[in-house]
Amino acid sequence: MKGELHIVGFKVGRESYGVPITSLHEIVRVPEITAVPDAPEYIEGVINLRGKIVSVLDLRKRLGEAQVVASRRNRILVVEHKGRLCGLIVDSASEVLKIPESNVEPSPTESLEGGLNCVTGLGKYQGRLIVLLDMGKLLAFSGPSLKAQKNSGNTNNKESAQGATASK
Repeated sequence: MKGELHIVGFKVGRESYGVPITSLHEIVRVPEITAVPDAPEYIEGVINLRGKIVSVLDLRKRLGEAQVVASRRNRILVVEHKGRLCGLIVDSASEVLKIPESNVEPSPTESLEGGLNCVTGLGKYQGRLIVLLDMGKLLAFSGPSLKAQKNSGNTNNKESAQGATASK
């Protein structure tokens, strides 16, 4: 089956990422976000999107970006996953990209233990690499961000270890 992947390209830090256009609901400017107590650190809160409550996560924090700086170019990609809407704050949304399947390489992190493991592959597009993300894995992870796990050094966390092995 030879074809093209239709993805929405966006930037987080210096990297270019993409998600399938089929999971995108819309792209909006960042409105006022209501904080939610006890949420993981990468969850910014919730927004009211035309009467629907949408949880918003900061993809920069989620992907372990060192500096999270808000700017006017920031956008929220509203994606639909398993019937629910979720917002992803990105540095900027670029364009819809059509990448031939022959230009997609498998993820180099697929065999690594731990980590988010949300990269489905790398798309080659006009001389640059686009990191293709798996929305299910990106949104399913419910623990602290990777940096927080590394910084805490908590090796006594049996639940997350069991959860990680059960999901493989």
